[in-house]
Amino acid sequence: TSPIRRYAHFTSPIRRYADLIVHRALIRALGLGPDGLTDGEMGELQEIAQSISDTERRAMAAERETADRLIAAYLADRIGAKFQARVSGLVRTGLFVRLIETGADGFVPASSIGHEYFYHDEVRQALVGEDTGLAYRLGDPVEVRLVEAIPTAGALRFEMLSEGRSIGTKPRSGAGKGDRRPQGDKGRPQGYKGKSHRQGRGAPRKRR
Repeated sequence: TSPIRRYAHFTSPIRRYADLIVHRALIRALGLGPDGLTDGEMGELQEIAQSISDTERRAMAAERETADRLIAAYLADRIGAKFQARVSGLVRTGLFVRLIETGADGFVPASSIGHEYFYHDEVRQALVGEDTGLAYRLGDPVEVRLVEAIPTAGALRFEMLSEGRSIGTKPRSGAGKGDRRPQGDKGRPQGYKGKSHRQGRGAPRKRR
């Protein structure tokens, strides 16, 4: 981190509107010619910067949405196929995986894993089986089977094939009560939202 409180940076050659704004601001500040920012533009710098940031975020979101939909379309005819993956995210309702082969992201509902209830242990960053104590942690290598692909939503749903690992967590009380997995409508595991996930996006989105 720079100790300088006020600084600016830009690319060369100029490729972005933000770079042009910085160049014109420097021209004005250093008195290098008539092409600097006007008084009106100087008064709107904060709004201009916010607009640039918002536009960049929208472009990144559109890029992710496009990639998700194209990958889902590519995998739509491979329902039932097995893939090697890594756990890329954890939420209360399940876990996200990223396929090694394609980099595609998908969701594994917790209610579809094994024959026990899995809870989210935020401290250990894991989904832990209440009866066995076996868990899936962030970064774990796993094998999954593709269950559903929805190209229009960019959504992939997987079934977990790998067993969880012991992380030293004791089973919770009430072990041995059998299969207590909640099921949603139409046989779809409860908690599935039909949207893929990349690290940092948060919970799965609703289907459109």
